[in-house]
Amino acid sequence: MQKNEVKPILSIMSMWLRLNLLRTFTLVFEPFSSLVIAFIMDNSSATHVFFLIWFFAATFSFCKVNSNISCNEKEKQALLNLKRGLTDPWNALSSWSDQEDCCKWAGVHCDNKTARVRKLQLGNLNLNGEISPSLLELEHLNYLDLSISNFNYSRIPSFLSSMGSMRHLNLASAGFCGLIPHQLGNLSNLHYLNLGYNFGLYVHSLHWMSSLSSMKYLDMSSVNLSSALDWLQIMSRLSSLSELYLQNCHLDSLNPSLGFVNFTSLLVLDLSVNLFIHEIPNWFSNISSTLLELDLSGNALKGEIPCSVSNFQNLEHLVLGVNYLTGKIPESFGQLKHLTVLDLKLNYFSGPIPSSLGNLSYMWKLILEGNRLNGTPPKSLGLLSNLKHLFIGNNFLTGTVDEVFFTKLSKLKYLDLSRTPLFFNVNSNWVPPFQLIYAHMSSCKVGPNFPAWLQTQRSLKVLLMSMSGISDKAPSWFWNWTSNIGLVNLSANNIEGDVPNFLVNSAVLDLSSNHLKGQLPRLSANVRVLDVANNLFSGPISTFLCQKTNRKNKLQVLDASNNLLLGELSHCWRYWQYLIHLNLGSNLLSGRIPYSIGSLVALKALRLPNNSIYGDIPFSLQKCSNLGLLDIGENHLSMTIPLWIGEMKSLTILRLRSSGLKGHIPQQICQLSSLRVLDLANNSLSGPIPKCLNSINSMAMPHVENYETMEYLEDAGTYFESLMLVPKGKELRYEENLIFVSIIDLSSNNLSGSIPNEISALFQLHFLNLSRNRLTGKIPEKIGTMKELESIDLSRNHLSGEIPPSMSNLTFLSYLDLSYNNFSGRIPSSTQLQSFDALRYTGNPELCGAPLIKKCRKEQESDGDTPVGKAEDGFETSWFYSGLGVGFAVGFWGVCASPFFKNIWTYFWFVNDMKDQPM
Repeated sequence: MQKNEVKPILSIMSMWLRLNLLRTFTLVFEPFSSLVIAFIMDNSSATHVFFLIWFFAATFSFCKVNSNISCNEKEKQALLNLKRGLTDPWNALSSWSDQEDCCKWAGVHCDNKTARVRKLQLGNLNLNGEISPSLLELEHLNYLDLSISNFNYSRIPSFLSSMGSMRHLNLASAGFCGLIPHQLGNLSNLHYLNLGYNFGLYVHSLHWMSSLSSMKYLDMSSVNLSSALDWLQIMSRLSSLSELYLQNCHLDSLNPSLGFVNFTSLLVLDLSVNLFIHEIPNWFSNISSTLLELDLSGNALKGEIPCSVSNFQNLEHLVLGVNYLTGKIPESFGQLKHLTVLDLKLNYFSGPIPSSLGNLSYMWKLILEGNRLNGTPPKSLGLLSNLKHLFIGNNFLTGTVDEVFFTKLSKLKYLDLSRTPLFFNVNSNWVPPFQLIYAHMSSCKVGPNFPAWLQTQRSLKVLLMSMSGISDKAPSWFWNWTSNIGLVNLSANNIEGDVPNFLVNSAVLDLSSNHLKGQLPRLSANVRVLDVANNLFSGPISTFLCQKTNRKNKLQVLDASNNLLLGELSHCWRYWQYLIHLNLGSNLLSGRIPYSIGSLVALKALRLPNNSIYGDIPFSLQKCSNLGLLDIGENHLSMTIPLWIGEMKSLTILRLRSSGLKGHIPQQICQLSSLRVLDLANNSLSGPIPKCLNSINSMAMPHVENYETMEYLEDAGTYFESLMLVPKGKELRYEENLIFVSIIDLSSNNLSGSIPNEISALFQLHFLNLSRNRLTGKIPEKIGTMKELESIDLSRNHLSGEIPPSMSNLTFLSYLDLSYNNFSGRIPSSTQLQSFDALRYTGNPELCGAPLIKKCRKEQESDGDTPVGKAEDGFETSWFYSGLGVGFAVGFWGVCASPFFKNIWTYFWFVNDMKDQPM
């Protein structure tokens, strides 16, 4: 074609293009079309530029045209029916209205062309109620997310299995329980299935999963799969599966005998928190080429890490923590070049930390705490320039960690060197290259100088340096520096000096067991825990409680015990409404307990022992209905036990020893069904021991819910209550183990009458001390049924009669004192009763038998010779017939029973031989 022939054609095409541009602009950009029409028609050179504009406009026009297509009316009504069955506490579905296009509703996604509903994204809305079968009207729905809801332990609707287009189904943490419907196996197009963290779900079998050949992502965490014994074989047939999460599924076997498992596409495998008690199977080497993340933590896996682990060349995350794995950490780990996370915490690994770990240049998280590793941390760890988490505490590591070690660790955020003999040796002017968020260096030698480098840490939120050997004066900058740190624990050091009247802003400040002095500090509204026990703080307690700065506090734990605080308890308790634990024991406090203390309605523990408080326990304390621990021992109350004490239903620990109590022990004390510690020792109580003590359920029955001596405080860590008790004749401090103690100590009073037989029903009691009273009568015959008893002290009373034979059943008994009573007869034979020193039985003249030197009468007779000629005829005759009987028995057994004894001896020989054989 000639050039002059082409030109008219191009002119026509240009005109066509301009006309289409005009049409597009008129349709789409109608408000602006008049401004550009002349330019397009009169300026042919603009055609090429506006071609691009036309292309965009045409696309936009298409979208605009389709946006006028409303959602299908049938599907809209189906969605409205769904809404009617649901409860929407956050009003997240407020846009779901009959007057609105359902494709514009929150969480609803429609197809751009057909406007049919394809996707419902309703997760994390806390929906509850009932899922309507109207969902079946959404024939094109392929994506359904109802995760993080609360369907109140209902079953998964079986009609979901009829939604044949479904590719993505997320029902995680939605409050479902019961049997997972096997009909879900009909969803053959399913690529994503998440049923995790519905803690009541279970299966009888997983055979229904065999048809889900398109599955790529499967999460059944916290679903009970214990009945699906062939879970591994079934899931390994899902050839497309790339991510598998089976955390906490009650699985007990990884089938170590299997030689091959066909997870050909698997990238992520999480089998943590199950019940595997064998070695890591060899079949893991089959999936080594594809696997990126492996988590087997929280099981009971044993043995050493297999050599094949070096084949996981693409592995990025390896988590094997909280198992029973032994041996050394393999040097071959250094070959896993892509490894970014290595978590081996809380196992039994020994030997040194492999220096080859320094080759893992991508590593950002290294967790080796809680093992038996020894030696010096290799310097090669200092080459891990991407490291953010370094946890090597609670090991046997020795040597020095100096500033050179940290030179390249500029990204370090979390550091744990705690509970190791390591010496953190840096110069006083050291400026670290990192900005830590978390520093745990308790029981690691940081001192004796106060660590000046802390002043450079501007991002620190948690500082744990208790028992770190600091023996120095706290610098002046330290107090204001702590205001930006959420948790500070410098307890059990030798930090000294005056504490200025600074404003505490940390959520937790623990400065206990130092040598700090001054007045108690001011508190901001952020503070949850203030522990300054065992210091030298002084001044009136009322100054601290009543000052204006503290009136808006939200303090939950205040422990200022063992200081020099003085004065009367103020009436300012209305400003301390958030207090849960209050300990002002062992100070110089005086006066009465104010009535206003009843305003502490959240209080769970009140401890005021070892002061000079007098008067009554105020009636207002009844308002503290959550009170579980009441300790006002070692004071001058000089009162009777109030009858209303029986209304304190939450009371678990009642310690009023050495408080000048008088009168009787009221029957109402038996109404405290949760009581586990009853310590009324060293008072002037009189009268009988209440017979109703068997009504105290927590001492009689196992697993009775009562006050927890451990308190988890949100954003403020864990607080353990402690208590001084005298369980076995010596004063002991109970802390973490206080929750397991059950004791009755009524010693050193003027109690009279007998020990009630009903006390034998306290089957969960560990320690019983009734010594130094005026008790009479016998020891209850059934005392041997109190199988948990570890200590019994009945000394220095007026008890009489024989020691009950049932006491020989007390196999846990490790302390016994029956001295200075009027017991008689033989001490029953048992491993425990004969193991105690004779002093524990002394002062009972009529008592005999081991371990006492005094022998019982029959033993004396058997040791002596019968005098000749002194016996009466009848006596001689009776012995004649007795001797005749014995002779017959000996003759009979000598002849007839030798095969029997031979067999018995053979049996014992066989058992003994088997015992020595290797298992």
